[in-house]
Amino acid sequence: MAYTPSAELVGRVEKGETFAVARLISRAEAGVPEARAAIGEIYRKAGRAHVVGITGVPGSGKSTLVGVLVKKLRATGATIAVVAIDPSSPYSGGSILGDRIRMADVALDPGVFIRSMATRGAVGGMAHAALDVVDILDVAGFDWIVLETVGVGQDEVEIAHASHTTVVVSAPGLGDEVQAIKAGILEIADIHVVSKCDRSDANRTLTDLKMMLKEAMPGDSGWRPPVVGVSALNDQGLDTLLEAAARHRKALDGPAGERRRRHIAAFRLAKTAETLVLERLKPLMATCSADAAQKLSARHSDPYSEANRLVGEFTGENDHD
Repeated sequence: MAYTPSAELVGRVEKGETFAVARLISRAEAGVPEARAAIGEIYRKAGRAHVVGITGVPGSGKSTLVGVLVKKLRATGATIAVVAIDPSSPYSGGSILGDRIRMADVALDPGVFIRSMATRGAVGGMAHAALDVVDILDVAGFDWIVLETVGVGQDEVEIAHASHTTVVVSAPGLGDEVQAIKAGILEIADIHVVSKCDRSDANRTLTDLKMMLKEAMPGDSGWRPPVVGVSALNDQGLDTLLEAAARHRKALDGPAGERRRRHIAAFRLAKTAETLVLERLKPLMATCSADAAQKLSARHSDPYSEANRLVGEFTGENDHD
């Protein structure tokens, strides 16, 4: 098949052509240099969709929740895209990509687009190209874009810098009361969800989380994150969750929304610069890392000295020594 230039795909993405959307996403994910001008054009055309970030500890039922929410949103006539970021294999670099399996019953709906992405070692729980993919889906005409991350940990809070509404999912019996404080989840969530509320111990988790929020959140905060109990098993609380998301979306119509968009833009700039620097550093790493590793292994040097030398080679500062 002949290679279609990425610039030619932009117009087809605007028309919602699935083939063009999938092709440009693949190029964004692979970091194809030829596609960058097209992705830049996509960015300037984006900004209509509402991006909902969903994160939470493994086992909290994030993917199941996303599946039922997609069905609820589709019932309103909205179109939804899901970007599910899965952990990469430390050996092959591939991901588990389980969300396609768990959401197979909605995957054939023409108003739903599901894409799984591997983290490819990205710090923060997000793949480097995830935000490019969100823009492509935005331009393709999807009303809601759900960005589901690997899971919450000490460093895995980038979702709050990339979404308009951040939903943190907890579950009874997972020790989330303690983990929420450790990982800073109280600060990043716009909406807290306690899943699996058909269980008998769910009320305690709901109560504890509400008490922590009452103590931790400032009284003059413009938006107070609600705590919503849900159960995908018996359809409990899902409409309440969608109502909370709609209220938060409306709350972003004013100055708060502009601050959020600027915050996302600043994060986007930093993330893109990081990607480009690492990309340009790789060839130098390939030639210098073996010698540096030998020195470090023999304890003849230290990581900071070798890293400084490597960065100096990259920036050209060593040329002036």
